[in-house]
Formats: sequence, C-alpha cells, structure tokens
Amino acid sequence: MKRKYKIWIIVSAVVAAAVAVTAAISYSKRGIVTVQSGRVTRQDLTATVTASGEIKPRNYINIGAEAFGRLTAIYVKEGDQVKKGQLLARLDSIQAQADVRTQQAAVNSADAESAAAEAGAKASEESVRTAQASLERALADRQRVRSTFERTAQLWQNKLISQQEYDQGKAEYESYEAAVREAQARVAQAKAQYQQVAAQLAAAQKRVAQGKASLQRVEDALDKHYVKSPIDGVVTNLPVRMGETMVVGIQNSPGSTIMTIADMSIITAEVKVDETDIINVKLGQNADITIDAIPDKTFKGHVIEIGNTAILRSTGLAASQSAISSQEAKDFKVVIALDNPPAEIRPGLSCTSKITTATRKDVLTIPIQALTVRRRGDLEPEQKAKKGVQAASVPDPAAEKARKEEIQGVFVIRNGKAVFQKVETGITGASDIEVLAGLQQNDQIITGSYQVIRTIRNETRVKIDNTAGQPAKSST
Repeated sequence: MKRKYKIWIIVSAVVAAAVAVTAAISYSKRGIVTVQSGRVTRQDLTATVTASGEIKPRNYINIGAEAFGRLTAIYVKEGDQVKKGQLLARLDSIQAQADVRTQQAAVNSADAESAAAEAGAKASEESVRTAQASLERALADRQRVRSTFERTAQLWQNKLISQQEYDQGKAEYESYEAAVREAQARVAQAKAQYQQVAAQLAAAQKRVAQGKASLQRVEDALDKHYVKSPIDGVVTNLPVRMGETMVVGIQNSPGSTIMTIADMSIITAEVKVDETDIINVKLGQNADITIDAIPDKTFKGHVIEIGNTAILRSTGLAASQSAISSQEAKDFKVVIALDNPPAEIRPGLSCTSKITTATRKDVLTIPIQALTVRRRGDLEPEQKAKKGVQAASVPDPAAEKARKEEIQGVFVIRNGKAVFQKVETGITGASDIEVLAGLQQNDQIITGSYQVIRTIRNETRVKIDNTAGQPAKSST
C-alpha cells in the first residue's frame, strides 16, 4: 500500500510539472505571430504592361460596291497578292457602256460642228483682212486723186484750164470717194460676219466642253463597274460570289463589301491597354508579342500608335460616344508594329503583348506582396493612442485628419518584432517593386502570408517560419 501511494505521488508530481512547463511555454508564446520573411535585395528590374488584342495589318481597305449591278466576274481569290490598279472584279455594265457610246457620239458631233465653225471663223477673219486691205488701197487712191483734183481746181480758178478738164478731174475724185465708201462697207460687213461666226464657234466649243464633261461622267460611272485595287497588298476577305447583286451606300451590309485588301508590309498587334497602365506607355517602347496560333515563339515589336480616346470594355465603343456617364472599366488602343513578322501570320489572330515601359539596373527591390498601407493613427503605440483619446474631450479635426493619413510601407523584423517602415517606391516588375527610400540592402522584411500582412499590428512579436506551403498561424 505504501508502494502504490509513492508511485501515485510521483506520477502526480510529473503531471503537475508537465502542466506547469506547458503553461509556461504557452504564456511565453502569447501574442507571437508566425510570419514568412525575405530580404531586401539588389537586382535589375523591368516594368511591363501586358495587354491582349489581335493581329492586324497597318493599312487595309474594305472595297465596297460603287455601282449597282450583278457581279459578273471575280479575278482573284482570298490570299492572292495584288498590285495597285489591278482589276479585281467586274459588275454588269451594259447600260453604262451604252451611255458612254451615246455620249461619245455626241462629243464627236459637237467636235465636227466646232471644227466647221472654226473653219468658217478663219475664212471670215481672212475676209476681214482682205476687205481692210481693199479699204486701205481705196484710201490711198483717193488721197492721190484728191491731190490731183486740188491742183486742177486751182488751175481752173486761175483760168489756166478749161471747164471740161475741171469737170473730168472732179468726176474722177468723186469716183474714188465712192470706192472708199464701198470698201468701208465691205469691211463692216466682213467684221459683222466674223462676229457671227465667232459666236457660233464659241457656242460649238461650249457644246464640246459640255459633251466632254458628260462623257467624263458616264465614263466614271462605267469605271465604277470595274473593281480595281487601290493599294499593293493581299486579299484577306472575299465574302461575295459571282452572280450576286451588289448595292451601293450601305456600309458593312451584305452586298456592299466586295473584298478587303490588306497591306501586309507592316503587321501590327492592336491591343487594349487598361486605363491604369496607359500613362506608362510611350511611343517607341519595345514589346514582346506572343501569338496564340504560333506557340512557343515570341516576336519583337515597338509601339507606333497610342489612342487618345477611352474605349468602354463592355461595348467596345468610344466613351465619348456613350450617351450616359459610365464608371465601368475602360481601355485605350495601342498599336505595336512587329519587327519581323512570320510569313504564316494572318490578320485576326489573337495575341498578347508585353510592353517594356521602364528598366532599372542594380536597384533595391522587395516582393510586391510585402508592400502594405496603414493609417498613421494605427501605427501609434496602443497605450499612447488610448491616452490621446482620453485626454482629448473635443476631437481636433487636424489631428484626426493626420491620424487617418495612409502611409505606404513594409514590416521590418527588428529584435523579434514587426516594425512598420515607410518606403518610397519606383517601377513595378513582374513580382518585385523598386525601393527608392526607406530600406537598406539585406533588411529582413515580412513577405507573407497575405492575411498576416493585412492584419498585423506595429511592434507585434513575430516568429519566422519560411517552410514552403505551411500556412501562417497566430498563437494567443
């Protein structure tokens, strides 16, 4: 009985000691938070903007019908290379050709009338010159006869010649005077006839000009029945077939678009960049493009165009075209030219681009997930905060505003505690962010878990556990 009593006492003492040790250990671990940690390191950092879109040629033209009619011939097929001015298709043009022939006949007739009027005008002009010459000769003859008659009259007055000689000289002078009047009348008649013919010539020339304008109009109408390529390129879309009836003026409707010609000399990736990233994108920045249809290959390119209009993500329309104000997410169009596009590339292929917006060499970096935000009031020691609340019977607005100020920083592990440290950051890489101020190389910071970083308080005692896959836990 004594032996059993002793054994019971010893067991009780061991159990009591174990309970005491366990309690002491639990008390010592009270308030300790298990965290994951990392170091502030130096490395090269690259900031990128990722966006998705599709492959498009830089220049492409949707060729629509410019005339109403049945499609009678198609001379190309999808994928064919074409040259500028090459005949691609033809519409029924019987009526247009008849109009051209009719108008050409009218122009020919007007040309003949104009030529006849021009010949008549030249003949009339020659008649005017002939009549003018005859008038000048009659005037000269009259002047000569007048001088002779004046001398004859002087002699007759001096009784040196007979009356008969005087009358003969006077008759001769009057005859030349009449010849001058006749010549003047012929000049006036020739000039009047010339003006009439000139008016007829002007009218004929106007009819020729009018006929040629009408001919140009019907020739243009006829030319619209012949579909020609406006650029060098490739036929990328051919939605119609021979025999279909084409219509004019209804964009993007069946029967209006004949084919699409794309200039494949410059291939682009047209992507949509989120509004929060667009301010970092600049012209000329390099980009890596991956195409879903060509896996395991990355193509180089550079930014050649940045859109200025926000595009609603839900509708694809410009925000300025929306009738109602919307707070939904918006994108901006960015065009990236591929430096060496592959031969097998096709417009419309889905792609993803990574635009390099900034690079930094040998800079301090921390994991992005280590960065957090705290209010200034939450960083004050708990006892000081309580005293401040008790002391202030009336809240100070300035002090309250200061306490609500948000500060960006990380938790640095110092002497077994998590100490919040304000930091200034630079560019953001894929998983790390640049530190401009606030930390030193090799500083130990808390990097996980997300729940711990979000909830841990300043000056909290911590225990580091970087075992992979082990969830963070808190002891109380």
